[in-house]
Amino acid sequence: MSGAAGAHPFTVADPTDPSDAARAGVGTPTPAQVAFRGLCPRCGAPTLFDGWARFAPACSKCGLDFASFNVGDGPAAFLTLGIGTIITVLAIWLELAVGPPWWVHVLLWLPLTAIGVLLSLRAAKGALLALEWRNEAREHRSDGQ
Repeated sequence: MSGAAGAHPFTVADPTDPSDAARAGVGTPTPAQVAFRGLCPRCGAPTLFDGWARFAPACSKCGLDFASFNVGDGPAAFLTLGIGTIITVLAIWLELAVGPPWWVHVLLWLPLTAIGVLLSLRAAKGALLALEWRNEAREHRSDGQ
């Protein structure tokens, strides 16, 4: 290999370039840190959320526009399916093991499902936004961009 700049078919992030360093993960929080601590995926400031599960419009430290990301209903749907599967398995197990009246199932599983989804929603939304930012995911535009 000649060692000439640009000879390698893959691009390598330049840690001195702020945009390249951020995309390469140099000095940026991991998606888990973003999710559980509410950090900005670019600068690491705790500015991601403006409410329990509502994103702030933008990072007050680095100006990253959180409104430009579209996490949509993906986290809620994913959590409902995942937690719903766990709850369903537990409900079937309880029914086969003990056979409680129907109202016991209602009192147990409905609140547990709702609480599980609501408590996990903030972290799931934060993780999805962090992954969208890190992977430069954008919505498709019909004008070719």
